[in-house]
Amino acid sequence: MFPTRAVALALGARTLVRTPTRPVAASLLVYGTRTVEPRRLPSVASHPSPSQNSSGTAPHKKSILGSLLHGNQGEERDLDEEHFATSQSAVPSRGKYVHELLIHNVKPEAYDDYQALIAEYFPRLSNNPEYKMKLFGSWSTEIGSVDQCVHIWQYDNYPGYDESMSLRAKDPSHLAFMKSLRPMVTSRENQMMLEFDFWYTSEPQKYGGIYELRTYNLKPGRLLEWKNEWQKGIHARKKFVRPVGAWFSQIGDLHVVHHMWHYPNLAARKEMREKAWEIEGWNKTSYNTTRMQQSMHCRIMRPFLFSPMG
Repeated sequence: MFPTRAVALALGARTLVRTPTRPVAASLLVYGTRTVEPRRLPSVASHPSPSQNSSGTAPHKKSILGSLLHGNQGEERDLDEEHFATSQSAVPSRGKYVHELLIHNVKPEAYDDYQALIAEYFPRLSNNPEYKMKLFGSWSTEIGSVDQCVHIWQYDNYPGYDESMSLRAKDPSHLAFMKSLRPMVTSRENQMMLEFDFWYTSEPQKYGGIYELRTYNLKPGRLLEWKNEWQKGIHARKKFVRPVGAWFSQIGDLHVVHHMWHYPNLAARKEMREKAWEIEGWNKTSYNTTRMQQSMHCRIMRPFLFSPMG
């Protein structure tokens, strides 16, 4: 057998690269860094073999072993659809409140004026009995996106939110606040969130120290599964650290979970997190929930003096 035919059979037609600008007889077959001076070969690349489909790729063949490991693809699709619908609609929440996560990205040169503005207006709004809303907490980001401020408002469920928004739209003090606020920030964003049924939001207290807000962007359809796994292992964290709250988004960015913790300082945070890994079950919870995430984010924050959760 000619050497070139052996090369062609060994490498397959799709791995051969023919130099187009030279005569066929003088062209080189290239594979990696090796070159072979061929004789004229019949063109086979333009005709897919029976084992290839029209796209030039081999068709998928289901083996017995593949069926045992992965099941029927149609059945898997149906189960996924059913699981997705359940995950979207059946995640248990406390049902008493809705919370708004409000994030302000503040211009550095306007930070002092911004702080003075919200320190005067937010407590006044929160204490107004006409509104069905309370300020849960306000923090400045120390590690993460700096010059970013995080606020969480608590409403008496969606009717409380709707009523409060109607009042704010006609409130001269709110309109004046917004007119002053807008030039001070580069952007604003918010989400409407619900509490998980196994983790109620703490009553506002003055702890001092630092707060950590962890944000998980889940794969769509994984929320209920994430909740069930997290609930199994949360006791390991609660043994060492004070939980503040846990929420999942309902409006805004979807498939998002947030939870907040309080620590005296970063050194205590490191120590407490390391101790949690010694508790049976936490490693499994962390492993299983990590596989359901697309990305995660962590902020270290300090409360403003006027913040109820401080």
